[in-house]
Amino acid sequence: MIRISASILFLLGMFPYSIVSQSTLYNEKPPVFDTCKGIGLDALQDCFDKNVYQFIYANFKVPDEVSNDSYTGEVSVLFEVDTTGTFQLVYVDALYETLKEETKRVFSSFPQIEPATYNGRPTYKQYAMSIKMPFLTKSETYFIKEEDVAEVNALELASKREFDSMTSSLGPYENKRFSSQLNIPFTHSYYAQFDRNLNLVGTNSHTASKPFLFDDIATYYDFEAAQERLKKEANTWVARKLWNEHLVQVQSKDYWFTIDPIFDLQVGKDTEADFNSTYNNTRGILVQGGLGNKLNFYTSVFESQGRFAEYINEYSEGLKAFGPDPAIIPGRGIAKRFKTDSYDYPVAEAYLSYTPTKFINMQFGHGKNFIGDGYRSLFLSDVASPSPFLKLNTTFWKIKYTNTWMWLKDVRPEVNEDGAFLTKYMANHFLSWNVSKRLNLGFFESVLWTNSNDRGFDINYLNPIIFYRAIEFETGQGAGNAIVGASAKYKLNDNLNLYSQFILDEFSLNDIKAGEKSWKNKYGYQLGLKYYNAFHVDNLMLQMEYNRIRPYTYSHNTIVLNYGHNNQSMAHLWGANLSELVLIGHYQYQRWFADAKLIFGKRGIDFNNGTDNFSYGGDIYRDYNERPFDTGIEVGQGNAVNTFYGNLQGGYLINPVSNLKLFADITIRNFNPDTASPSALESDTVWFNLGLRTDLFNWYFDF
Repeated sequence: MIRISASILFLLGMFPYSIVSQSTLYNEKPPVFDTCKGIGLDALQDCFDKNVYQFIYANFKVPDEVSNDSYTGEVSVLFEVDTTGTFQLVYVDALYETLKEETKRVFSSFPQIEPATYNGRPTYKQYAMSIKMPFLTKSETYFIKEEDVAEVNALELASKREFDSMTSSLGPYENKRFSSQLNIPFTHSYYAQFDRNLNLVGTNSHTASKPFLFDDIATYYDFEAAQERLKKEANTWVARKLWNEHLVQVQSKDYWFTIDPIFDLQVGKDTEADFNSTYNNTRGILVQGGLGNKLNFYTSVFESQGRFAEYINEYSEGLKAFGPDPAIIPGRGIAKRFKTDSYDYPVAEAYLSYTPTKFINMQFGHGKNFIGDGYRSLFLSDVASPSPFLKLNTTFWKIKYTNTWMWLKDVRPEVNEDGAFLTKYMANHFLSWNVSKRLNLGFFESVLWTNSNDRGFDINYLNPIIFYRAIEFETGQGAGNAIVGASAKYKLNDNLNLYSQFILDEFSLNDIKAGEKSWKNKYGYQLGLKYYNAFHVDNLMLQMEYNRIRPYTYSHNTIVLNYGHNNQSMAHLWGANLSELVLIGHYQYQRWFADAKLIFGKRGIDFNNGTDNFSYGGDIYRDYNERPFDTGIEVGQGNAVNTFYGNLQGGYLINPVSNLKLFADITIRNFNPDTASPSALESDTVWFNLGLRTDLFNWYFDF
């Protein structure tokens, strides 16, 4: 190692060097600096030593704390010159961390030179250096010692040093995630921070298909600068990891990865519940990284136990799959019983992301996807549990084309196969076209099918550009359920944009003309407005959205072909037969944030009281042939329910790189059916909550 002060660097130019090394072998040649070329073989080692010292003398900047402390000791260095003539620092040790960092910096800046040779073939040379303090006298010397190396060929030598080279090749972590093809974790509050940047008039961005890739959004939003603005002063390892960094972050020129803990620790009180408190106890781990420039990976594992507000517990148990497990936690998955009144629900999400060219990104994994610019999506939403998927994003000119293939489950008792959950498949196309600098149009198509006639995953639907509706007719209408849709977005200015969706499940022109409100006309629509920097307040985003879906949309007469997974909708959380107004606000100031949400809704649910067991079109898992009438179909028919949901959350962002937040929130919910029943109880909930959460996904409690 090297102990260096300003005085030492001066002495480096004043005193002679003596070298302790092996006897010179005439079939060996040391590394050669450009200034040493042309001199005799016997003098090459001395010339190498001198150039190393001169380079250190010229480039080393002694840390202030070393000089101020009049430090006495030494810095030890082990380095090598590899077969390409590149200096690799293998090991450095010093009392001061700043001295070690400066030593690493200097050795990383050495020029590439001519490598050592053995029998005329390039080989490694490894050296140890030690400079002692207090300052040297004329009777003392600096020295470089060549490490003892057996006389082996270059291939064996390289093999013996392969393990050490794994450490020596590491460099400082440079946030490669921000330029990677990894997904930006999709939460509405996080995406609101850069949504305006994507929607400036004149951008060629595509904002509907989510999650976004960091690489795509980095064109419009500087993640590095945003993180730097939030950076806290942190002088210790613990402080850096708490406030600014990943727990583990490793990078070399060929790969990088990070490891972070996951927490969702909450405690609260539901004023309507009989039990004392609500809680959630999630612990997990998140690993993400990249291999080269084209392949990225992500995996997160959650282990959770929880008891929620009573209306959530009731809803979860209403989603119950067949078998012994008591509930499905909405958006997470099947839960086991924990103790007497809580749930245990492990979840794992992971994917590989591969970008063979700049136009195409492919992902295969287990997780969620979303299509739309709104809070809700009528095409494909993230309200259901994670599922296996294969996704292909193709981007060129003013077009982005997204294909998603998914493997879903129907977990009801009436459709199980030999005691196992029934598998069904979904394929989606979504084409986004920037018609002008203000107008974007989108075209959506989806088909869902099952393993009828042992067809399995139908190869017909693997074609990324085929028309699904035609294939559905070709294979038989009962073999699949196809849905089509369209979307539009218009940028009024840099701070205001309008967005919309229209979904069509089934349509009969004759019935429309008849004006009898036929059940066959199954469609829904969405209208929304976003206002960025609202009322000239930076980082305040306001959103208003109206959704309306006619009864029986997303359902099918072959009930397994409903548009759902794990007893949850793959589109709107409520299913169908609904109308709602959503008002949302997001605000962030430095690390402080606040989110507000108000939802006013009307929906029609089934009575299921033994007297009236008809399907009124809200439950997408029911056969639409169980309807009570064919005409006069209206939104809100059946057991009409007026609902209100309000949530206010505020908190502090502890660590921006892992999105770890400390928060408090209050939820107010009113659920008022016209006719109360065991499956539709009137409810007035006030739920207080306090928590620490790694915010990685949307969690919807507004049902």
